[in-house]
Formats: sequence, structure tokens, C-alpha cells
Amino acid sequence: MSARIDPQQSPEQFLVIGAGPVGLAMSKALGEQGLPHVVAEATDHVGGNWAHGVYTTAHIISSRTTTEFPDYPMPADYPDFPSAPEMRAYYEAMADDCDLRPRIAFETPVEAVAPRDDGTWAVRFGTGVEAVFKGVFVCNGHHWDKQLPEWTEAYAGAVLHSKDYKEPAQLAGKRVLVLGGGNSGCDLASEAARVGAHCDWSLRRGYWFMPKSVFGRPSVELIAGWIPVWVQRLAARLLVRIVLGSYADYGLPEPDHKVYEAHPTVNSEVFHYLQHGRIRPVSDVARVEGRRICFADGIEEEYDLVVCATGYAVSFPFLPEGMVEVRGKTPQVLGGALVPGVRNLYIVGAFQPRYGIGPVVRPYVQLLAAWAELQDELSVPIADVLAAMGVKPEPTHLIDPHAAIRKARWGRRTLGLVRWKARRMS
Repeated sequence: MSARIDPQQSPEQFLVIGAGPVGLAMSKALGEQGLPHVVAEATDHVGGNWAHGVYTTAHIISSRTTTEFPDYPMPADYPDFPSAPEMRAYYEAMADDCDLRPRIAFETPVEAVAPRDDGTWAVRFGTGVEAVFKGVFVCNGHHWDKQLPEWTEAYAGAVLHSKDYKEPAQLAGKRVLVLGGGNSGCDLASEAARVGAHCDWSLRRGYWFMPKSVFGRPSVELIAGWIPVWVQRLAARLLVRIVLGSYADYGLPEPDHKVYEAHPTVNSEVFHYLQHGRIRPVSDVARVEGRRICFADGIEEEYDLVVCATGYAVSFPFLPEGMVEVRGKTPQVLGGALVPGVRNLYIVGAFQPRYGIGPVVRPYVQLLAAWAELQDELSVPIADVLAAMGVKPEPTHLIDPHAAIRKARWGRRTLGLVRWKARRMS
């Protein structure tokens, strides 16, 4: 059983866009807060990227315990690093066991969301239905709007974004160039090394590569949240030196930034293939001549396939242009979700923690649900109240998960202060 969008529904209902992991958590929190809502999901299943956007051989890079929701643990027999099918099964089970599925309208893409003069929101769906909602929680994810290097338009060979890669057969027997040193880039370079004829790996700059496990435990579980960031950085550098050694010994450039200033890459497999000569590191692309690619380090090579693990833009195509400013990959929102000057619009989950989302997202969506209920009492947007209290947008979409959890919990404890400040502003 699933929901459907009723054009005659009560405008007291909220809309959640997306039934991925964050959308499911948001729906659960709204239900616990007693706020009526419906979830619009563009596909016919829950789980978001884990259900339709990853390759068959993918596994999580964070551990099971740092990815599961604390209020809905993963099965005890799951491995430290569950696979894509296991992750999809987990979110499917969550939708069923937490009774979320009856609130989800499947195959209901959102085409346009716009504010109305009375403070409600008009929404048009791809099904042709239009309806009015009290507020909107945008949980559309940030791994779908593919980014490709401009030079790929001039390249005469085959180009594939990592989003469109599904199975090793796409790489088998081919001369492959993989672009990007993120987690997908490492995975695809390793798969090309295993089944391809040849694999080059192009990195524009140095990355912090972390081993996936240390002393038999997932490395993300070794550092406690109360440890200061500067100590965490020292520990991470020491860990890399002990387990992996010098990146230069593998032919990789040294990082040009501190640990955690950019999202670290967690992968051990790629170093196995580097040491066996199955992956050749190359520098950034300098120019393209038909199917031949010339690199800044002077290497030139022809390839059968270029795989671009070059990331995604953060965008909200259904919202009015300019309503949510995005600088780089960071939406300019307050409290992790609130748009200045706007009531009842929540940009949910447009951040990237250093490990899995579950422990971070749970207190965060509970805070958003509490804010949604509080907003009814206030004549000014909560975002404006936070701004008056000195809150500013986060400088980056990369967040310290431990700090984010503390902020979310503190936010719930200060609801009364927000209420008091809002009344003084009225």
C-alpha cells in the first residue's frame, strides 16, 4: 500500500520530496512529531541512490555502525561494510517496519514548487496533479546532477560518468582512464585494474586516502567524537603513515590541504593494484587530440573508455530560480536547512559528513520536525530568528559528524530561546 497526492487535500499537510535515506528519516521524524505529511518519490522504490544509482559491486565506505540510524539498527549479521543490495534491503525494511510506506506516493516526480501569498506552497507533479502544502522538506539528494569536464565534449572516444557505471562488464578488456580521486574513482580504478586491459588514473591534485580498516576495525570507528579536530588530524596522518606509508611511493601526489578540509577518500584496494602495476597514476588532462589524451606530466595515451568520477552539482531544479543560493556545493541555509526570509521550506541533507549519515541525520531531522511545529507559533521565519541570533551558513558542505550531532541536540534544547527571540522581533 502506498499514498497518492490528492489535489483537494488539506493545506495543513507537509510534503517531503524523496524517499531516499534522508527522506525516510524525515518522514519518520515528522510522524513522531504528529505532523501530517506525504512523501513524493520519483521512482517505484525507496532507498534513493542505493536502490538505483550505484554499481552492483558497491559497498559503503563508512562502517555499518556509523551508517545505520540509531533508532533503526542494521541486522546484526550485516558485515562491517554492507553491499549495495544489503543497503537497499535495509531501507526497504525500514520503510515497512516503521510504517512509512503508506505515506509514500511512488512514481510521483516533483516538477515545480512555489510559495503562495498565504504562506502555503503550490506543488506541481509530473503526474499532472497540482496540490497545496503547508511546507516542503527537500530531500532530493546530491548524487544525481552529474558533472563532467568540459574537454570530454571534444574527446572522440567513449565517455561514461560514474553514475552510469553499473557492472564490471562495461570495463572488461578495455583500455580505461578513470578521472577523480574520490571514493567512486578508487572503486572504478580498482575494477578497471581487475578486468580491463589497462588502467590509468588521473588526479588533478593530492587527496587524503585513508585505509578502510585498521587493527581489524573500520578506521572511521577509531576516533572518538570528543577528541579535538587538530588531534584527529594528527591521528589520521599517523594512521596513513603506518598503514600506507608515503603516497609518493605509489606515484601519487601529496595532498595540498589539511586532513578533513576536503572529504577524505576511504579505500585500501586501490593501493593493492598500484603496487602490482595494474593502475598507473597520471596527472591532470592537458589537452585532447581525437582519442588521444595528453597529460600535464607529458604522458600521452589512447583509451577505449574514459570514466568520469568527477562528482555532482547541488541543485534544486523544481524551486524558483535564486530562492536557494548555492556557493560551490554549499547551499546558503541556516541551521543546516532553513532558507533566510522563507517560511516552511527545509533543504534537508545537502551536506556530507566524514562518515555515514545515520547518527548525524537522526537528531537533525528531529530538530527540523520540531522547528516545523514551532514555526506555526511565529510570525517570522525561523531562519530570520537564527540570523538575528548570530547563526551563519556553514562555510562548507563537508561537516564534522560529531559537531553536527552536538549542534542538532543543542538546537532542540534551545527551542524556547528561539520562541522568545521571535516574539521580540515581531
